[in-house]
Amino acid sequence: MKTFTFQKVAILIFIMLVSCVKTEDYELPDVSITEPDIPKDKVTTFKTLKSLYNQAINDGKTTVVLDAETDLYIEGYVVSSDKSGNFFEELIIQNKVDGSTSDSDPRMGFKIDINASSLSDIYQFGQKVYVKLNGLTIGESNGVLTIGKGDGINVGQIQAAEFKHIILRTNHIVNIVPKVSAIEDLTEWDENTLIQLHKMQLNRFELGATFASESFDEFDGLRLLESCDSGTSIIMQTSTFSDFKALTVPQGNGAITGIFSRDFRDNFNVLIINTSEDVVFDDPSRCDPIEWPCELGELVGTGNLLYEDFESQKNNKPIVIEGWTNYMEAGSQAWEGYSSTSSNASLGRSARFQSASSGDVSNIGWLITPPIHLDNQEGETLRFKTSNSLADSSFMEVLYSSDWDGAEATITNATWGVFSAAYVVKDTDSFAPWFDSGIVDLSCETGTVYIAFKFTGGGQASFDGVYELDEISIDFIE
Repeated sequence: MKTFTFQKVAILIFIMLVSCVKTEDYELPDVSITEPDIPKDKVTTFKTLKSLYNQAINDGKTTVVLDAETDLYIEGYVVSSDKSGNFFEELIIQNKVDGSTSDSDPRMGFKIDINASSLSDIYQFGQKVYVKLNGLTIGESNGVLTIGKGDGINVGQIQAAEFKHIILRTNHIVNIVPKVSAIEDLTEWDENTLIQLHKMQLNRFELGATFASESFDEFDGLRLLESCDSGTSIIMQTSTFSDFKALTVPQGNGAITGIFSRDFRDNFNVLIINTSEDVVFDDPSRCDPIEWPCELGELVGTGNLLYEDFESQKNNKPIVIEGWTNYMEAGSQAWEGYSSTSSNASLGRSARFQSASSGDVSNIGWLITPPIHLDNQEGETLRFKTSNSLADSSFMEVLYSSDWDGAEATITNATWGVFSAAYVVKDTDSFAPWFDSGIVDLSCETGTVYIAFKFTGGGQASFDGVYELDEISIDFIE
């Protein structure tokens, strides 16, 4: 019997490995980095690039193409990672390592479109890079500022054969500190940057949902997150190709860290996480509101307690109706009369709340019905219709209170619950149609209640929605 020595076995294994792997097809990744020598006078700022793009927009163009013959660079830090599959063929860089900012050098970021995957193998999270801008194009892609190759009209991808010569790595890898913010304080300057939201939770109607593997998730999972402090919401967007798509979104509340961005069609704000570990909802308590105990009904009675179609109101003037309360909790805007025959047409004349162009940091407006007495008849129901334009993370709620005394001074001190069963137009809905609330059963309660239509938004572009309301009807069975 023949025997092999340890040395012969090792040689045999080495020969087998060499014969099975062709070096021209399976090259080891190049992890060495030669520190780029970039002259300081060739480095410009993110703000300067944004100003160039804004000037192009003012001149009627859609993009700005930088001179191919003049060396120009920006210096930034990588804040995205495609390691978990939630980013694809893109790199997000920002100009700050933390949330600091100033008017002269505001914190901001860019998306870089690249026709290559596994970018995290080359560019690590927190790595300082230089982007050589010669001949590149700056424009908007999916609603956020993007650097790529273009044709003068559109922003395209930097090709796989050239991106390493354009996005230059350094040996500096830093700890990125996300900007801690409230949703309502985020602006377009925060797009393409790493932010952190605290006291957040998954909306109660989506508890038990995965990040992105439900039957209705086609390309991305869109999960509604809400603030326990303000009730403001934002969509968490997760790719159906991410490796954590089948995990269940944590059901408590806490902090979430991600890239502030826009959805694919540029309709609403989203937060895109690098990994499921960026969601730290480790507080088991939740901040869900009190809910109206009745469900949707099927029958509308022939009697009517209240009907309002706002036809008597003046266009673009605050709504004034006997017995109703039109209260501005924050900002300078109120619910107003609205009439339009455009693509977002009103139903004759409607009620509208518009925070766009208000100039206010915050707009909160209440439109409250007269008291509704539920003991004098049977089978009460509530119906209404809603529509919106560019909701932009603003939102409208339909609330009720049985302990409000009817005075404006005590509105925010009263206990307000929510009509969860009623359908209110969503940020993700099309802006043109009107949506029916459904028939909300009021008959399971007694006493006197007030019903409020509350808008929460603001004047900044990321929060400046427009909501319409019409055909409010409270009926009963005669």
